[in-house]
Amino acid sequence: MSAHNDLFYSRLPVNRIPLSELLTEEHLFYQVPDNWHVIVTDIKGSTAVVQKGLHETVNLIATGSIVAVLNICFKANITVPFFFGGDGASFIVPPAVKDAVMAALLLYRHNTRENFDIELRAGTVDVREIYTRGHELRITKFTSSGNFTIPILLGNGLSYAEKLIKGEEYTLPALPTGGNELDLNGMQCRWDKIKPPLNNYEVVSLIVLSTANVTQSRAFQKVISLIDEIYGAPEKRQPISISKLRLKASFTRLGSEIRVKFGGMKVFSLVQTWLTTMLGYIYFQTKTGRTYLTRLVEMSDTLVIDGKINTVITGTALQRMLLEEKLNRLEQAGEIFYAFYVSKESVMSCYVRDMKDDHIHFVDGAGGGYTNAAGALKLKCRNT
Repeated sequence: MSAHNDLFYSRLPVNRIPLSELLTEEHLFYQVPDNWHVIVTDIKGSTAVVQKGLHETVNLIATGSIVAVLNICFKANITVPFFFGGDGASFIVPPAVKDAVMAALLLYRHNTRENFDIELRAGTVDVREIYTRGHELRITKFTSSGNFTIPILLGNGLSYAEKLIKGEEYTLPALPTGGNELDLNGMQCRWDKIKPPLNNYEVVSLIVLSTANVTQSRAFQKVISLIDEIYGAPEKRQPISISKLRLKASFTRLGSEIRVKFGGMKVFSLVQTWLTTMLGYIYFQTKTGRTYLTRLVEMSDTLVIDGKINTVITGTALQRMLLEEKLNRLEQAGEIFYAFYVSKESVMSCYVRDMKDDHIHFVDGAGGGYTNAAGALKLKCRNT
């Protein structure tokens, strides 16, 4: 594998066929170069932190780690795959940015501990080691809306790396001394909790794993087909809708964003952010503002496939019970493990590099949707 494969992911073609079809087209997935690196960030004891009512802070810290990495890659003109997990994130990065990314994340980890007394793990595992241990990382790009492209990753390589980094044996690297920059420009958390599009809808945060008995892509294809069949097309189950968006107006809520972003409270920045938010009310009435909101809904990250399916969907309780019944059958047949968490609202944190074309919005169920679902899934897997 050539040492100059930094643009491996940037150059992958984007697939526009339905996701349930894409999952079974093996030739459309590419092996990640073995000289790349998996990087994982994860909040230690996130379930306990969420139970203290700090689920929005947890999401914000996870989003901050993505922003820190993407800003470094943007400056290097490199696109990398990343996966939001509610209480952390995973990345697969080329050698060219690995050291800069780790230095920024270690500084971010230090700031998170100082500001919130929350422990953020940040570690790295070589892709070569993942392959040596017999795990796979096969990746492709997918879009359903034309504007927003996501990575689809098959294989258990990421979960292997995660286990290593969360393990007792793993020594987290020390904070490098001097000269490290942490650029969290573009990170925003301006939206209040978002109610589902219709009043009788709920928000479901769902996580699905395939078992060793079946081909992962086949199991995932069955699950995605079931979700399509019961909830309808992705836009029908999208928990974010323009009519339910409300800007946060209180200093307390905006204060968390400032502390994450600047590693401490900056009064001037807080006032500035508050004023920008107030002006937002006017901006979103303009034509450009309305275009931004339409794109925001399109560019909301509600589906993550990183060796497991993580998705936030909305619909009725009846639809969820129907899905549960069908997933139970797959689970009883030994094909999958799954868990979900039901919320009344979604929470969203954002990365806005430019209001026109370059923004991503990370969605989770309120009350720690992904974190609670992951906790339930862990128990289920342990007890089988």
